Amino acid sequence: MDNLDYRALAVLDAVVSQGSFEKAALALGISQSAVSQRIKALEDAAGRLLIVRGQPAVPTGLGQRLVSHHRNVKLMEAALDIDLGNQVSMPEIALAVDAASLATWFPLSLQPLLSPPRCQLNVQLASTELALHLVREGSVFGCVAAGAAEPQANGPQVTPLGHMRYVCVATKAFANHWFGDGFLIEAAQLAPAVVSDRDMMDAFLHQALALRGAYPHHTLPLSAATSECVFGGLAYGLMPQPEVAAALADERLVDLAPGQHVDVPLNWYAWNLDTPFTRALSEQIVTTARRYLLPA
Repeated sequence: MDNLDYRALAVLDAVVSQGSFEKAALALGISQSAVSQRIKALEDAAGRLLIVRGQPAVPTGLGQRLVSHHRNVKLMEAALDIDLGNQVSMPEIALAVDAASLATWFPLSLQPLLSPPRCQLNVQLASTELALHLVREGSVFGCVAAGAAEPQANGPQVTPLGHMRYVCVATKAFANHWFGDGFLIEAAQLAPAVVSDRDMMDAFLHQALALRGAYPHHTLPLSAATSECVFGGLAYGLMPQPEVAAALADERLVDLAPGQHVDVPLNWYAWNLDTPFTRALSEQIVTTARRYLLPA
């Protein structure tokens, strides 16, 4: 596309962010008709559909790439404002982060980034599969994702962060009731577990007990699994060690299988966008992760 209309791109960005033409018009302070006209002009210039009309309105692949381009330009303009001594705008940077990181080390990376505020962070909770999809399509600048590093040509850069260790824990009362004779396969076939990642728990029980097949379990997001089920004495489960370290130290929880654990590699995927905001963000995330995670 030649001679991109950046005012129209701002409208496209607003439609994608707000989820509808009507809400985008309200956010921009223009009429809904003006929003529709600018989107139509962009689509005519591109020769392709950019927005799938619906509730919500969602971008096509090309539409998302144009929105990502517009957001990157805004970040570079903000960096230029700093160099020129102008009043600095507050660009938005979108990220995707896994639940275990959000519950442990990731919030510790925010203080240097947000005080004083340098940008507007939009942090989304996302599974590894979703996080990688979002960063590769350009919906987010970067993501923290579990698993082996997956570098790709012309894709985001990949930086290993370290390993998140998961340990199998329960309250002392739960352990005494269900595992009074030890963490044995017969007990695991009866005791209720709480699972936020079924594959991880399956692999752990096979490794620790040679248990294959079914076992009683509840399936819940990590935050609910920790606060309600494990600490509430309703189930046992695999939890990030940094999240339960204090509870293990003061014996609110016990490690059911000392020496047995699961170490999950985490990586930072980010596009090579060289601005003060994105540099500071990547550096702070990598530094904080490596301070709290096990070495990669």
